[in-house]
Amino acid sequence: MLCPIVHPANFGGMDILAQVLDRVRLGGTLLFHFELGHPWNLALPARPYALFHYLSRGSATLALEQGQELQMTEGDFVVITRGEPHVFYSDRRAKPLQIVDLDRSSARLGVVRHGGRAKPLSTMICGNFTVARPLFGSVLELLPPVLLLKPNADGGWLEAILRRMVSESALERPGQRVALSRLTEVLFVEVLRSWIASLSPGQGGWLGAISDPHIGPALKLIHENPERPWTLSDLGHRVGLGRSVFSARFTKLVGQSMHRYVIERRMAEAAFLLETSEEPIARIASRVGYETAAAFSKLFHRHHGLSPGRYRTVQRLDGSQGQLHGSKERVSD
Repeated sequence: MLCPIVHPANFGGMDILAQVLDRVRLGGTLLFHFELGHPWNLALPARPYALFHYLSRGSATLALEQGQELQMTEGDFVVITRGEPHVFYSDRRAKPLQIVDLDRSSARLGVVRHGGRAKPLSTMICGNFTVARPLFGSVLELLPPVLLLKPNADGGWLEAILRRMVSESALERPGQRVALSRLTEVLFVEVLRSWIASLSPGQGGWLGAISDPHIGPALKLIHENPERPWTLSDLGHRVGLGRSVFSARFTKLVGQSMHRYVIERRMAEAAFLLETSEEPIARIASRVGYETAAAFSKLFHRHHGLSPGRYRTVQRLDGSQGQLHGSKERVSD
């Protein structure tokens, strides 16, 4: 049977990035809003999540643990994607304020003032990006350890979101935490868009390859139908490339072979179904392209380190504990 060729210009299909971000349960919030008078120095410890900082006014030096330093000016936005320790300062000699020691219960989301009274004055907001299901897409792992975005003519939406977060955090109002959480999610999407637009061919793994006129449609086909027995010839034909050219281009842009990517996609889909549905393991195996539950279970265990049944149990337990923890936090608020 002949398969139709997908012309890139006419390809609709699913939004891969939207699907991945939805499934990883992307979250985040604003942690601090600082007003800083020279000289000042802020020290942030290691965190198990990505941290972002927006310098809405003034200038600062960002120093990382391994010695790298970045000069930041007004409007700069930086993401510390691995949560490694870092320091911001206007004067390295100033005594650092250890952020971990701040009493967040009293500070809430209001303005925290630090430093001296001398100019120049700086203002900065700090927050985090979290991923509840890190197995799906590994979005943060694709980003560089430090991502610095400079303001530009096309960055209006990014700046607008950040400035809205600044004003939202300055005064405590009903619904503030929910509003900041939603703004943080939109902010992360805008950060990814800006970063993707800055990439050269071959950078950024599958995120960078989404915009390629041939590999982008191929990725969408894989995501829409992970259960299909995709071959290089079949998929290459569908996007208008020969087998060898398609294979080389896919590996170069995505960073792994098509075969490896299909397996990872199937395993991610299977893990998602195990966590979110009551379907039997044999049914899930069939839905992701495996004829027998035994073959599927063997590969799943190799990929995730747990059998499908055990994975489902662990994820359900973790999820119920997370909900309980969240309800306790809401009561304490």
